[in-house]
Amino acid sequence: MNIRAAFHLQRRNFTLDVDMALPLEGVTALFGPSGCGKTTLLRAMAGLERCRGRLHLGEQCWQDGNYFMPTYQRELGYVFQEASLFTHLSVRGNLEYGWKRLPPAARKVSQAEVIDWLGLAPLLKHRATELSGGQRQRVAIGRALLTSPRLLLLDEPLSALDRQAKREILPLLEGLAARARVPIFYVTHAPEEVERLADRVVFMEDGHIRRIDSLKQALSRPDSPLFMEEGAVSIVEGQVGESLADGRTPFTFNGLCLWLIKPVRSPVTRARLRILASDVSLSLHPLPDVSILNQLAMTLTRVYPAREGRVLVAGTLGDGQPLLAEISAYSAQQLSLTEGKQVYALIKAVALLT
Repeated sequence: MNIRAAFHLQRRNFTLDVDMALPLEGVTALFGPSGCGKTTLLRAMAGLERCRGRLHLGEQCWQDGNYFMPTYQRELGYVFQEASLFTHLSVRGNLEYGWKRLPPAARKVSQAEVIDWLGLAPLLKHRATELSGGQRQRVAIGRALLTSPRLLLLDEPLSALDRQAKREILPLLEGLAARARVPIFYVTHAPEEVERLADRVVFMEDGHIRRIDSLKQALSRPDSPLFMEEGAVSIVEGQVGESLADGRTPFTFNGLCLWLIKPVRSPVTRARLRILASDVSLSLHPLPDVSILNQLAMTLTRVYPAREGRVLVAGTLGDGQPLLAEISAYSAQQLSLTEGKQVYALIKAVALLT
């Protein structure tokens, strides 16, 4: 199942002109600077922007030529930057608003499931006016899910929240597409949200789609727009095991293991590690008697030209997952690094995205 969309919208100082075909599954991040057209594209998909184009979800047509399905007939959930809850209703009343209007046969998820996924049980009797910003967004997402949408559209749902509220919601959003069995289109300009949630990235600029990459492809390019002041980043997917008595926690993936130095409260079956390229050194052999715990074999796939005395090196680990390292140009020359060469990645620090 694919989603195929093409829209053209002309305004006085802005033109949206996009054409895309994507799998109808997982999380697709629409990423780019403010004003590049992310929200306009999302609103066009929802039918909130009348513009020329087409939109097909599998065999179902929502827009094509002269045919235009109005928003209220499209099976979608939409969550805005500011949660638009019904202030006269309780949390339970907001959740039940769309759910009660669905025929029982059309309900894909139960109230109990959504309440559990989003941690809403303690809030059910509260009025919307009694909730914090993060709590309101959780309720808005729950209300959207309970309409059993074929498509869930999230327009920068964390942008208006403080750091603590973001920390509370991000873990709840992880894996939501798989649990709810609904594809998500997620608008953001925050690289950390893309790294944590996305399966693929639609890079937008000036109303156009510049590139569509899987998350791994997006992070494998040295000029990726996701890289900010911290520089290049790699994301490794795996699972977190039980912490050992000495404080180490294993992060395993396809027979390989990285050690986390901080205990984790409970095992996590699906997790991502964030590794800065500047925290990865290279060696031609494994090094004994050093404090660096994580040393993994790696095959080099590309050595980029030196810039300001630094060289970015791309490689793949034993399971095929990509890893980037940033070393000095002098070290790259001393090690005679070339594509296809076998080296060891010495990973000095990792961050568990939880």
